[in-house]
Amino acid sequence: MLANARTRLTIWLDRQWQHRGWFSLSMTPFSLIVLVILAIRRHIYRLFPSRIYRAPVPVIVIGNIYVGGTGKTPAVMAVVQALQNLNRCPGVISRGYGIRIGKTPKIGNGQLDPAQFGDEPAMIAKETGVPVSVHPSRQLAIQTLLNRYPQVDVIVSDDGLQHIALARDIEIIVQDARGLANGWVMPAGPLRESASRIDKVDTIITQADHPVESKENWGIKQITMQLELRRFRHLQTGNTLSPADFISHVKNLSLGAAAGIGSPEKFFASLKKSGLHLTETLPLPDHHVLTPTTFNRLSTRVVVITSKDAIKCENIADDRLWVAEVEPKLSDKAFGDWLHQKLENFTHHNR
Repeated sequence: MLANARTRLTIWLDRQWQHRGWFSLSMTPFSLIVLVILAIRRHIYRLFPSRIYRAPVPVIVIGNIYVGGTGKTPAVMAVVQALQNLNRCPGVISRGYGIRIGKTPKIGNGQLDPAQFGDEPAMIAKETGVPVSVHPSRQLAIQTLLNRYPQVDVIVSDDGLQHIALARDIEIIVQDARGLANGWVMPAGPLRESASRIDKVDTIITQADHPVESKENWGIKQITMQLELRRFRHLQTGNTLSPADFISHVKNLSLGAAAGIGSPEKFFASLKKSGLHLTETLPLPDHHVLTPTTFNRLSTRVVVITSKDAIKCENIADDRLWVAEVEPKLSDKAFGDWLHQKLENFTHHNR
């Protein structure tokens, strides 16, 4: 019941934030207070730059200013893949949403426990094979990561755009079709900080259904990212089917889908677009804890889930579960060359 209420509230807020209606207007005074607090905070760091941590290797921060899910985690994996293609050794840091970390960062690679690391860091580690360090203190996370994995030569920060205490060399904002919505900060709008922040980053990655030609405006690279459906994997057996074979496999079976991500409806829409007929859907809050009874709310013979949710289902013995595995594809073929040039500039400046 609580999960359903949270999901309905999220959907309601998102709809309110798409325009400047009565709700946004009534929340404007609170948003002005938020803007003042943010401005004071930034001014303090300008007055005391010694409080800003500068890592010994280049740092790429990937975040968003729209609260909630915009496709940030797939973008992190796409950037990590681009770095690996450049023969770089990236490491990823994350705050670890919704888990207790303690004084010491959680660090590892490969198959990680999402209850210890968080669902997104665990998925990044599994899909990319790079080391991951999780802690609310980005400085501590980086220092621990470099001590354990000295071969790491570039840090990718999963989120942290608003973490002013961390110096960064490249900033990437990820957004989706909602863009900046009504353009106001919370609670009158969905933004974590002023809309003008988007004019100060290096790259804007927009999750889209179709690739759009990359462009550059005022020195800001603008590219699109598609989540290409690669295959379906049966969670219990590990058997995989191509999208076409999976559609054929379930054509005479009742089909449902569940998603505990920032925008479950986008996941459901993508499945329908691929040719699947969903008779039931189960939207869940982002980072929702999954239990063996979670999927009992669906009565279908087959249930499709996301890779992010699958990380948390390894101990759930439900033969109905299939994972829709996607691969992020960036529209800019020269993105790797651009990254290489940026990183080379860092090396030259620090010699």
